[in-house]
Amino acid sequence: MALAQEADRLGFHSVWTSEAYGTDAVTPMAWIAATTSRIRVGSGIMQMPARSPAATATTVATLDLLSGGRVLLGLGTSGPQVAEGWHGQAWGKPLARTREYVSIVRTILRRETPLEHHGEHYDIPYSGPGATGLGKPLKIIVHPLRPEVRSTSPRSGRRTSRSRPRSQTAGYPSSSRPSAPGSARPRPGGGFARRGGRPEEWDLAPLVPVVLGDDAAACRDFLKPMVALYVGGMGARGKNFYTSLAQRYGFEARPRRSRTITSRDARARRSRLFPTRSSTRSPSWATARASPTGSPRGGRAASRRSSCRPASRRRCRRWPSSSAEREAP
Repeated sequence: MALAQEADRLGFHSVWTSEAYGTDAVTPMAWIAATTSRIRVGSGIMQMPARSPAATATTVATLDLLSGGRVLLGLGTSGPQVAEGWHGQAWGKPLARTREYVSIVRTILRRETPLEHHGEHYDIPYSGPGATGLGKPLKIIVHPLRPEVRSTSPRSGRRTSRSRPRSQTAGYPSSSRPSAPGSARPRPGGGFARRGGRPEEWDLAPLVPVVLGDDAAACRDFLKPMVALYVGGMGARGKNFYTSLAQRYGFEARPRRSRTITSRDARARRSRLFPTRSSTRSPSWATARASPTGSPRGGRAASRRSSCRPASRRRCRRWPSSSAEREAP
């Protein structure tokens, strides 16, 4: 809470929470909103398999009313290991599911018509096996503070980068390497084309860990366990999107070797597999910047459009507050 309150005092744009299969993303958002006055609160992300679209919409509407319109909605499918192993839902077609999910949430928040949706993944009112036939289209009882809440989603795959702009108002790549041709740079042109062009308010905010210190090697060492955890420890052995992303960035051997480490000191051993020097072959997620003075401070960020990811896994971002600031070099 202290970090979020300090970010609020300094004028940061937003603070973000997350969830996997431990603490949820929504409870910290409510607590942060209750103890701050200006900073926006975002979910990065709320897992779609964990909640129906209607449950997400009512949660967002409630938080938005209580916070005075400070909610940013980050949605994601999570991975097949969590979707099927924790939530008991089929992984299926994540992009198609996301489009339907976002469409339903928007319909509810706009409150223009009673909710009725019949798609491949969601059937509302439900009319499938076991239905009583008593369901009818409903409209949310409360009046949402805003008919449109900014929605965003993470990006790690090629199809994701092209498809997300069709349904979202922002995106944040979880890891990026701009120098990697054809893989790191988001290519949302196809999605924008289907929407009739890029909306003026659409944002792209890549996650950029920043550690301040005068020892660059120590700063990188602080971040490497996080890289190792995602690339070497997340997801199933045969299906890890972060491993695939690192391999598309040109790192084939290290991610593959890191997946085979399963001993008690796995995280430390995985960390040693990743680069220790910043170069054109180092992904941006494995490097850190050093300041002229000071020492590493637990990953707290002090950079425009940057993110901090301390032990609590909450993130603070400062985005440009005006179009003039966005266009400034």
